[in-house]
Amino acid sequence: MADSTAPLPVVAVGAGSMGRAWLRVLTGSPDVTLTGIVDLDLDAARAAAAELGVPDLPVGTDTVTLADATGARAVVDVTVPAAHHPVTTDALFAGLPVLGEKPVAATLAEALSLVAAAEVTGTLFMVSQSRRWNPQLARFRHHLGRLGPVGTLSVDFFKAPRFGGFREQMAHPLLVDMAIHQFDMARYLLDDEPVSVYCEAWNPPWSWYAGDASAIAVFDFAGGSRFVFDGSWCSPGRETSWNGAWHASTEHGTTTWSGDDDPVPPDTAAEDVEVPDHDGIAGSLAIFCDALRRGAVPSGEVHENVVSLAMVEAAVESAGTGQRVLLDDALDRSREQAVREERREDVRAVLQGWTSVREALLRGGR
Repeated sequence: MADSTAPLPVVAVGAGSMGRAWLRVLTGSPDVTLTGIVDLDLDAARAAAAELGVPDLPVGTDTVTLADATGARAVVDVTVPAAHHPVTTDALFAGLPVLGEKPVAATLAEALSLVAAAEVTGTLFMVSQSRRWNPQLARFRHHLGRLGPVGTLSVDFFKAPRFGGFREQMAHPLLVDMAIHQFDMARYLLDDEPVSVYCEAWNPPWSWYAGDASAIAVFDFAGGSRFVFDGSWCSPGRETSWNGAWHASTEHGTTTWSGDDDPVPPDTAAEDVEVPDHDGIAGSLAIFCDALRRGAVPSGEVHENVVSLAMVEAAVESAGTGQRVLLDDALDRSREQAVREERREDVRAVLQGWTSVREALLRGGR
């Protein structure tokens, strides 16, 4: 950023329901100035601008063109997952840092292409894994740190949303559209990385989803912990928090978190726990802007975030094959797919140059 004290000029890409939630955050943030809205549907972009009370805000259908015209120096990508790869690639190669909604891309192969694009351009790409900024989650992580090694970390996630639209037609709506949040939270809580997963997915007979709306997944982590996800999106009755209901069994005790209230501490001692200043997508935006000001690597930088998407794809693969899946195998297969599909020679060269995908992700962005 040319002036670290001035608001960062940004364009927002995507004027759908999630895009409009982001637009409200962007216009209310002291860290940024919204210079324009990009959407293939210009009427939707104009309607979104009118809702914000700025009907004359510039709109366009091309991200880089509108950024150039309005002086934007960063992009907030809130498009559908299928558009994440082209939108982010174009922005990165135009020298525009990107803050993108989860998932990083529609497929793990496309996500690895974006990792390589970030390396080629040297431009920041951060994924908004917004639940990472929940202050209660930070307290829960602190409690875990006081209790020694974690044997089992588990989360129950039971909701009954009737979205309509594309989610109800997906093959794995729960795993693909929702579970990435809990998977990513588990990585944050354990401060460790997954090694393998065994998953079963099914659709209860009363389900209003076409695909498997229920799943149980067991992940092995490198440090020896097990993470268990047990959830359903067609579970009417006593529903859990959208964050899930968490339970951790450790060497020195047990701690729980309802997902909506402060977590239960391991004892009654007074604690001074450092927690994030912001929550949700506003927290993601604040972290992104701060990283650009300081030239720092934020949590959620694409190298670090990709493993959460790898957990999703590996779980889906396990559910389909009935076999335990190694995360490194899933990463390697996706790299091979990314190399085959890549159109940019410079990006393909980076992908081919990785001796290990896992090692590339661990060292990249640092």
